[in-house]
Amino acid sequence: MGRVVVLGIFAADLAFTAPRLPHPGETLLGSAFALGPGGKGSNQAIAARRAGADVAFVSRIGRDAFGEMSLSLWQAEGIDTRAVSRSDKPTGTAFIFRPEGSAENAIIVVSGAAGDLNAEDVTPDLLDGAGVMLTQLEQPYPAAQAALARARAAGLVTILNPAPASREAAALLPLADYVTPNESEAALLTGCRVDTIEDARAAGDALIDLGAGCAVITLGERGALFHTPDRSTLIPAMTAGPAVDTTGAGDAFNGAFAAALAEGQVPFEAARFAVAAAGLSVTKPGAGAAMAHRAAIDALIAARA
Repeated sequence: MGRVVVLGIFAADLAFTAPRLPHPGETLLGSAFALGPGGKGSNQAIAARRAGADVAFVSRIGRDAFGEMSLSLWQAEGIDTRAVSRSDKPTGTAFIFRPEGSAENAIIVVSGAAGDLNAEDVTPDLLDGAGVMLTQLEQPYPAAQAALARARAAGLVTILNPAPASREAAALLPLADYVTPNESEAALLTGCRVDTIEDARAAGDALIDLGAGCAVITLGERGALFHTPDRSTLIPAMTAGPAVDTTGAGDAFNGAFAAALAEGQVPFEAARFAVAAAGLSVTKPGAGAAMAHRAAIDALIAARA
């Protein structure tokens, strides 16, 4: 069992389903509501743990009901929370809008207490015995930068999931052995349109030119492009049923990718493993609760062999 350290936030996901978003000053009746665990960091920690890794999570939560929700969740999943601190600020939350009849979504995230994460939250002792550091960008950049730099110095494999993306995130790419954007994030980081597979390859080249060791660009229902200076291969999506909710697909991919790398899978096969995990996640509603378990991932890969 490889060890993965994940830096990120927990957010209580408040998901609303309605025909459309309301205009300013308008009230709409929705057709469904769900409250569940989310936040990219927490989702990815759960995904890595369910995929077979020993996982430590670095975050901050509030002294409130959502904070208690997160601690109960991580305890049930077997995640090491010694690097999770409490704050008088509220725990993170996310508004998720789901159009009726669609698996797509629109999201607003408030980081809450985790917005105070900083360079001091990732301590050297936390990295002892770990193989992979994974971070996203829902917490402040200085915390992500410190995590990647300290992990690199300690000999860990580093993964940057540049979400939410901005052009400033390009400065972190030299610290990333792997960068894992989706199409829109890759386009924002590089200035390249990512509509076709060849577009994705051009974006992959640009990401490597900016300092990343390898670009793994997730392409939704098309799968993922594994792109290095010497190899560019499309890994087709693996479906396990109709798509119900795409909210946590990218998190499922990243957590499973980190777990596979930590246990010693070769990078391309680790990316294929992650594609299978993402394909399973979209068949269930919610984010953290939809992360795939190892047995299901292995079964889906075997069925596609």
